[in-house]
Amino acid sequence: MNRRRFVSALGLGTAHILFSNPLFAATPGRFASSNPLQKIKLGKSGVETSLLGIGTGVHAGNRTSFLTKQDKQKSLALIEHAYNRGIRNFDCADTYGTHGIIAEALAKKNRENYTLTSKIWVRGGGIPEPERPDANIVVDRFRKELKTDYIDLVQIHCMTDANWTEKYKKQMDILENLKAKKIIRAHGVSVHSLEAMEASISSQWVDVIHVRINPYGEAMDKKDPNLVIPVIKKLHNAGKGVIGMKLIGNGTFRNDSEKIDASLKYALELGTVDVITIGFEKPEQIDNYLQRIRKTVV
Repeated sequence: MNRRRFVSALGLGTAHILFSNPLFAATPGRFASSNPLQKIKLGKSGVETSLLGIGTGVHAGNRTSFLTKQDKQKSLALIEHAYNRGIRNFDCADTYGTHGIIAEALAKKNRENYTLTSKIWVRGGGIPEPERPDANIVVDRFRKELKTDYIDLVQIHCMTDANWTEKYKKQMDILENLKAKKIIRAHGVSVHSLEAMEASISSQWVDVIHVRINPYGEAMDKKDPNLVIPVIKKLHNAGKGVIGMKLIGNGTFRNDSEKIDASLKYALELGTVDVITIGFEKPEQIDNYLQRIRKTVV
């Protein structure tokens, strides 16, 4: 570790995290520049998108979220501001209920210029109806709601079981077929347990995975990040695209500037996280994080 990072770690109170993690100082120059809007390849998936993405699942569930509950014009303005600032990565899910907002906000944008992610919900609860149609039916609805011919990335949402790759193989096969037909460009999973994350390493089906990461273990799959980081490294080394989420601890650090900076730094310097998504609520938050990341990425 060089002196600058040592002093920074001491200042942020995170030196113990860095020193206890032999993987941390792994990749100087991981990114081509300090531009938070630079395009990054998501592993071997073929999908390329902006380093910073906007997550639309703030306070989400049952097809509602912050963006669906506040004044619609404010939500549309937020998404348009994100696009105008250069964000090209828009993350949705069936449980968020934000497909329509994204579609309307981006209606006049060139579809080839941005990436859309959505996630299917196969577990109980989470969405209003009890039925769980097959993935092809769900993705067809997604495309209509998003007003797009194709979706860049479709994931199975919130997997916790260690055997999820066996339990949901039928849906995985359907998504594989949709990729072959170019209805989706890539598929993968969003995990909410270390066991589900570990099961993803050996799955050739997983193109891209959402992982929860921050240096404080807040809203993560294990309270000790050092138990999670080696698994993320294995995913990265296996060619999976890795999207970092919950960097702000599911909003826990939203008013703690030092922890925000430490979390951004932690994730971006691991060398194994390709892109990150943040759940923004106001346009000024986007501007603020763009400035923070420019100071972080070296």
